[in-house]
Amino acid sequence: MSGLPGQGWALVALLCAGPAWAKCAAVPTTPALFGTLNSTQVRSAVQSASTLNAGLQCNGTVLGVLSASDSFKLTVQAATGGLVGPNGDVIAYTLYADATSRYPITRGVAFEYGRTGILELLGLLGGAPKAVPLYLRTQLGSNVAAGVYQETLTLGWAWNYCEGIGLAGLCIGRDNSEGVQALTVSLTVTNDCQITTPNITFAAAPVVTAFGTVAQSLNVSCTKGSSYTVGLDDGQNATGGRRRMKSSANNYLAYDIFKGAGTVRWGAAGSARRASADADINPGAGTGTGSQVFNYNARVYTDQATPPAASYSDSVVLDVQF
Repeated sequence: MSGLPGQGWALVALLCAGPAWAKCAAVPTTPALFGTLNSTQVRSAVQSASTLNAGLQCNGTVLGVLSASDSFKLTVQAATGGLVGPNGDVIAYTLYADATSRYPITRGVAFEYGRTGILELLGLLGGAPKAVPLYLRTQLGSNVAAGVYQETLTLGWAWNYCEGIGLAGLCIGRDNSEGVQALTVSLTVTNDCQITTPNITFAAAPVVTAFGTVAQSLNVSCTKGSSYTVGLDDGQNATGGRRRMKSSANNYLAYDIFKGAGTVRWGAAGSARRASADADINPGAGTGTGSQVFNYNARVYTDQATPPAASYSDSVVLDVQF
């Protein structure tokens, strides 16, 4: 009779150890942040983000080699098709199981981590405690307005693996569990413009009255939905409300830049600026892809004395304000 209690206690100890075997658990995620990017960056270049915690954490004692029957699956569900902004614009992006983008994850389709070697690649088996990361990359061509873009993903994890091997090499316990966590993904888009500004060349003339008028335009392509103004500063040598070009001998040739084909000076402050609604071609808010054209004319003032013969130049800065 003395042997039976010992066997009974051994059996009880084995059963009680079962719950302590669990080595993986669903845990709250860490948000995936693309950060702040301007609209041109979002539209013309792939942007990357990641989270070091996509909702599954293993304590580091999971077996280093998984069998064919072991499984770690992630199913991603979302109510929207990408990052949604304040005006309903969407930034599409793709999810990946690894940083090399070799393993894309399709929404609504269970992705198997256990049989792809990714868990081993990420060092999640037989190592220090770690959470499963997740990687994201935007898709090219998202022409969107400025604002905060967000999406909340539902991450459904399901795992089933052998968590203990007996002396005969047989599995003595399986962790067959699942859990759901929410992941927030966000990206902030700021306004931006692409500007084309040709140089103004008056050519050569013997006297100030012989310089012709230079009529041309500049092109501005700004963020979708943005209203803005364009200003031209006074250059490097202005005096008395007139811009001036300067020679290497410190002589000056006064000139100015006027709005459209008229005589209203184009400046940098207040009403001297030009609004996007005042564009000569495609007036209104920015479109993100199409250019808005602002015509101007430049003339040398003819009421000044002709300065000594030389090359004269100036530099004018264009700025855009939203």
